[in-house]
Amino acid sequence: MSPDSNDSPESNHETFSLQVLQWFDVHGRKNLPWQKNINPYRVWISEVMLQQTQVATVIPYFENFMARFPNVSDLASAETDDVLHLWSGLGYYSRARNLHKAAKMVMETFSGEFPRSVDALTQLPGIGLSTAGAIASISMDIRAPILDGNVKRVLARYQAVSGWPGQSAVAKQLWSIAEALTPDHRNADYTQAMMDLGAMICARTKPSCLICPLQQNCLAHAAGEETHYPESKPKKTKPERSVRMLMVINEFGEVLLEKRPPSGIWGGLWGFPEIQNDEVLPEAAQTKTGLNLESFEEWQSFRHTFSHYHLDITPVKTFAAITTSVADGDRWHWFQPDQPSELGLAAPVSKLLSKIRRSL
Repeated sequence: MSPDSNDSPESNHETFSLQVLQWFDVHGRKNLPWQKNINPYRVWISEVMLQQTQVATVIPYFENFMARFPNVSDLASAETDDVLHLWSGLGYYSRARNLHKAAKMVMETFSGEFPRSVDALTQLPGIGLSTAGAIASISMDIRAPILDGNVKRVLARYQAVSGWPGQSAVAKQLWSIAEALTPDHRNADYTQAMMDLGAMICARTKPSCLICPLQQNCLAHAAGEETHYPESKPKKTKPERSVRMLMVINEFGEVLLEKRPPSGIWGGLWGFPEIQNDEVLPEAAQTKTGLNLESFEEWQSFRHTFSHYHLDITPVKTFAAITTSVADGDRWHWFQPDQPSELGLAAPVSKLLSKIRRSL
């Protein structure tokens, strides 16, 4: 085959990016909140929020976050509770903690300016290679491939890449493909186009192959096996855990909240004091809170599912006879449920507080 053949790898790569960009010009999303007033900070916040989360869910969170923390300096100087409060309900709270840490690092290490290379961006907490590529390409017009979940799906189908992308060998193969196909021009548009293509056309269960700009050369489509790629993560049975949450109410109708450790599940958020199901309730509750507690009312248990286990929660409503032994502070807080919350609360805690408010 001659070097100038139309079937050369370079020609195929140019065709790929041309088809993607032509589709984007007509059909791509161009009016999302983070596509306005584009800068590294806004792109970074949106990319982190969009991890594991749908666009429609992210939009109000992004807008509220920008209103409260319009720039990296404001975020760096904020209290952790304020950051977690605005993140409440988005889940994967380590993302919020890493945002806060990274903002401080930008101010302290990089003099308030985001570093202008993918390698340097990955030095910031919570920024992996794909997020760094998105920040660099969209806000700095730097050529940088990305490989988020949507792009993995597009490329795995286009090249019929077998295996689960979470496996290092498969991820390495997909990164190689992403690098080869990323063009040298229109960096921001191409990155957005690839994310849009995966989200809008190359959907997980029902891809719209008949209107996909890549259908002619897509190997999975040619074989009629679009949904075989990429392969799913091998299933494991999720372990089950159980806990009782103490909803302690004092004479003023305030509810006792405890600040969770900075790392781990719901790290840094405020929640109800917890005791294990195998502990004797009155004694364990008093030991946990230091309060003289009266009349325990057990509510219906419910399940909250994390990525790696199921948590069965049994709420227990009880009343504090003496409130002076627990004061507000770094660990404990008496919360008035009928007042607006400025605290970071896990979703199950917010729901239970609403139920308490209705019951008082």
